[in-house]
Amino acid sequence: MTAITIGVVDDHPLFREGVSRSLAEVSDFDVVGEGASGEDAVSLATESRPDILLLDVSMPGGGLDAIAEILSRSPGTKVLMLTANEEVDTLSSALQRGASGYVLKGVGSRALAQAIRQALQGTRVISQAMSAKLVENSLRGAQSPAGQLTPREKEVMDLVAEGLSNKHIGLRLDLQEKTVKHHMTQILQKLGATNRTEAAIKWRDQS
Repeated sequence: MTAITIGVVDDHPLFREGVSRSLAEVSDFDVVGEGASGEDAVSLATESRPDILLLDVSMPGGGLDAIAEILSRSPGTKVLMLTANEEVDTLSSALQRGASGYVLKGVGSRALAQAIRQALQGTRVISQAMSAKLVENSLRGAQSPAGQLTPREKEVMDLVAEGLSNKHIGLRLDLQEKTVKHHMTQILQKLGATNRTEAAIKWRDQS
């Protein structure tokens, strides 16, 4: 049986050592290195190319900032965030940067081992508590007036908020002015605004 190689990067020594010790007790797991910073994570990925790299968010050099470089240096490595950070924006940022999962530090050793195996199989692993927050956040955004705008309408509103006229918005987005006017009509209805200025204020408040 081929061992699953794992790197553990966290700036809290006791936590890091505890995780490494726990994983080393799993028969087919092999902890090949540890680190305490984003720089350590990149070095570990470059030198050891582990199958899985457990990475904290809050540490010197920043865990999120290290993800892209890790994947660039070792494309075969799956980055699994192991963190106490419960912010949905942080979760979203980690996934957008290429992380294969987001697990909270309260997880037990058996659940962590399962998360590692799932990530290796290509499953996006997210702690149950964070999944619930992600769904709640998504629903809240969809229910707000700003969340009802189409991607194109959002682009138009970004430019309206900058103070651009319909003509200049059309030039910026390569649209005819009458098309921009049509979008503005729809936007005013969705935002419940009577004019561009009111729409811009509501857009800033809700986006």
